[in-house]
Order: sequence, then structure tokens, then C-alpha cells
Amino acid sequence: MMFNYMNRNLRWIMLDERRVKLMTQLAFYEQTQGKQDFKISEYYRKDYAGMHTICSILWVTVGYVCALALIFLAGMESLMAKMSNGLIITLGLAVVIGYFVLVIAYAVITSHVYNLRHKKARQRVKKYNHNLTRLLKMYEKENK
Repeated sequence: MMFNYMNRNLRWIMLDERRVKLMTQLAFYEQTQGKQDFKISEYYRKDYAGMHTICSILWVTVGYVCALALIFLAGMESLMAKMSNGLIITLGLAVVIGYFVLVIAYAVITSHVYNLRHKKARQRVKKYNHNLTRLLKMYEKENK
């Protein structure tokens, strides 16, 4: 009789320890990665990746224009000395083609990176929700 009583108390203590560990994991996740993951997972994956791809394209455009302006100002003297229609057309084509290649490369890379980020964040949020469900079931089991 005494053994049976101790066994029940021991089982209750072990369940309690599991619940405390689970609550600690959940709280730690909420305070660290959870904040960012919850924001990310509010968006659909296409919307999240698309928004960041557009921002990336805008910043690449700004950076490209600034770099071109610096290069143009630095090489303006030698460019004026060699001025011809063929050179201007060649430089113009190189600038436009370079811009499109750079933008396409950044768009593809950004889209891939942010799709992956969203996918991983959603997986962590799903795991968090699963653990919350487990915790709720532990409480329900205790109250029965």
C-alpha cells in the first residue's frame, strides 16, 4: 500500500518536472527567436519574400546609381578626352546590362533567402504551437 502511494507521488513529480521543462523551453523561445518568428509567420511566404525582394531591388538601384555617379566623377576627365558616339553607346549598354544582371541576381538570391527564412520560422512556430498543445494536455490530465 505504501509503495503504491509513493509510486503515484513520484509519477506526479515527474509529470510536473516535464511540464516545467516544457514551460521553460516555451518561455525561452518566446523571448529569443519567437519574437522575430511570430512577425515573419504572420505573412504568407510569397508576400514575405516579395516584400523583401522589392526592398532589395530598391536598395540595389540606389547603390548602383551612387556607384555609377562616383565612377563617372572619378573618370570624367579621361572620358571627355576620348568622347565619341561609339564609346557613349558602349558605355550606356554596359551600364544598362550591368544594372539588369545585378538586379536579377539580387532578386533571385533575396527571394531564395527570404523563402528559406519564412519556411524555417514557420517550422519553429509550428513546433512552438505543438508544445503549447502538449502543455495544455498536461494540465488537462492533471485536473482529471
